[in-house]
Amino acid sequence: MSFRLLTLLAAGGSAALLGGALLFQYVGGLPPCPMCIWQRWPHLAAIVLGAIALAMPARIWAALGALAAATTAAIGFFHMGVELQWWQGPTTCTSAPIGGLSSEQLLDQILNAPVVRCDEVAWSLFGLSMAGWNGLLSLGLVALWLLAFRAAPRR
Repeated sequence: MSFRLLTLLAAGGSAALLGGALLFQYVGGLPPCPMCIWQRWPHLAAIVLGAIALAMPARIWAALGALAAATTAAIGFFHMGVELQWWQGPTTCTSAPIGGLSSEQLLDQILNAPVVRCDEVAWSLFGLSMAGWNGLLSLGLVALWLLAFRAAPRR
């Protein structure tokens, strides 16, 4: 496949995943948690890198696109681990232990708690949450970006 087609597929894949996340949020009524938002930024970067790569074909853009896709995949898999209680996520979006807190600290924690928690699965398909699907599909995008890197014009 050509560099151009591979770049379009990789950047288009990020656009599709980002668009899907926005549809879940605005049409499906599933507001994102902070970790969900973190997964969106590398997709946006991959889309921008794809546009630059199409305008100025070079291996560096494909390499950076692969890095962006790998970043969102890593965040997605980390988020999935938090949802499955394999490890603790950031205290800003997961439930924290309440032992040892004064009543004022506990009330402050409750009043400042985010509405959407990172450690709860809001939606899943075939046993994978949105974070898990993002991680898995983003690995496919990494592969496309790496193929684009191999197909890029060498200067």
